Amino acid sequence: MRPRQGRERPLTVHHLNQLLLVCSIVLLVAVAAVRISSRSGLPSLLVYLGIGIAMGQDGIGDIQFDSAELTQVIGYAALVVILAEGGLGTKWKEVRPVLPAASALALTGVAVSVGVTASAAHFLVGLEWRQALIIGAVVSSTDAAAVFSVLRRIPLPTRVTGALEAESGFNDAPVVILVVAFSSAGPIEHWYVLFGEIVLELAIGAAIGLAVGWLGSWGLRHVALPASGLYPIAVMAIAVTAYAAGALAHGSGFLAVYLASMVLGNAKLPHWPATRGFAEGLGWLAQIGMFVLLGLLVTPHELGDDIVPALVIGLALTMVARPLSVVVCLVPFRVPWQEQTLMSWAGLRGAVPIILATIPMVQGVDGSEKIFNIVFVLVVVYTLIQGPTLPWLARKLRLGRDTAADLGIESAPLERLRGHLLSVAIPAGSRMHGVEVGELRLPAGAAVTLVVREGTSFVPQPATVLRRGDELLVVATDPVRDAAERRLRAVGQGGKLAGWLGTDGSPDGV
Repeated sequence: MRPRQGRERPLTVHHLNQLLLVCSIVLLVAVAAVRISSRSGLPSLLVYLGIGIAMGQDGIGDIQFDSAELTQVIGYAALVVILAEGGLGTKWKEVRPVLPAASALALTGVAVSVGVTASAAHFLVGLEWRQALIIGAVVSSTDAAAVFSVLRRIPLPTRVTGALEAESGFNDAPVVILVVAFSSAGPIEHWYVLFGEIVLELAIGAAIGLAVGWLGSWGLRHVALPASGLYPIAVMAIAVTAYAAGALAHGSGFLAVYLASMVLGNAKLPHWPATRGFAEGLGWLAQIGMFVLLGLLVTPHELGDDIVPALVIGLALTMVARPLSVVVCLVPFRVPWQEQTLMSWAGLRGAVPIILATIPMVQGVDGSEKIFNIVFVLVVVYTLIQGPTLPWLARKLRLGRDTAADLGIESAPLERLRGHLLSVAIPAGSRMHGVEVGELRLPAGAAVTLVVREGTSFVPQPATVLRRGDELLVVATDPVRDAAERRLRAVGQGGKLAGWLGTDGSPDGV
């Protein structure tokens, strides 16, 4: 081997052990911080950013890190994982009714937001048009993780949650295209050329994402893998394949991975609970790593001159651009003003804007450091303001649903028996409490085989009364597996009279 040139110190096992120790401590602190953020109502991203800042050159760690290129690469990889996890958890039945509205928010809404925010940055702050357009595009993307980490404690109407979730998954794609276009060297092309490029890239990404998702779900349903642990790996590999294929085909890889993951998440795949848990764990890991890295990249003592511009631009974005885009996009769909108000205030910014702010830094745009600092301050300050007040606003607008708690149902395939084993947890607010096993009226081919109550398991009788906190094991054959789950959820929402009360999910003949 040739000797190492220069004064670079080789990486040893001792250095690796130190790095692993630091990473494990950061992960443990970040996991513990989730409890703090959930109690305070603050999105966890702020806690992770704080950890990164504390480790940085102005903090106690004194770690010197200034690589925008590495941050962008790792940020893109993390966004792929986060979008995949979000798509896997998106319920098609909630998104389908609001798909046109969410698409309008992701396209027309982004255009309105970019125009208003860029105008404010140019006329009120004095930025050049190129810098103003970049900031307008960067902050026009909402963050699903930030929104739902705050709203998941409040049972909102499915139209609101579905629209916000779909918008957050869709609007990353056009925003990335706009930021790259505005950051490229040379003059910006005519708006209609840029619009055509956006439409083309979105179409390519959507086609590839749907195709990869469908082919992947078909393959996983028809090919029995030798170990259950391989299914989560295969699902995530399919999602990443969608992103890579979409990007290499000059389409929107972010839209491709989200749509492919949505298809996979609604395909009733084998060993789905394990897959969902694996994806959720990867999503948390991606968020923690990305936000800590962003906290390392920022230099707090350089933010002073950019605080006021960030506050002005953020005020225009929050009070003018976002509400105007929501009104323009949702008025044709006759969405009530209360829901429009909440969706206007729920346009939280999170990881995506800060990651996108590294693009002009990598491209060498004049004033890119100022752009990054403004975006960083804007995201932190307005998340601190909007996050804790979202639950309060939802209650004031009376948008909370008075519904029973949904059952926790997990499914595992019994391949050789051609059936499924459903594990059903009855939460405190479920209307299944007080229902007899015989009153569940499960379809023929499904039966409750075991009840676990206060640590004791027993075989139930038809007259056994179910209670909150019980866990049920339900065996169902392949043909009636979906009908059995629908019926269980229906009883959980509507009680023993769910069929007569019209609750969805009744078995045939009820």
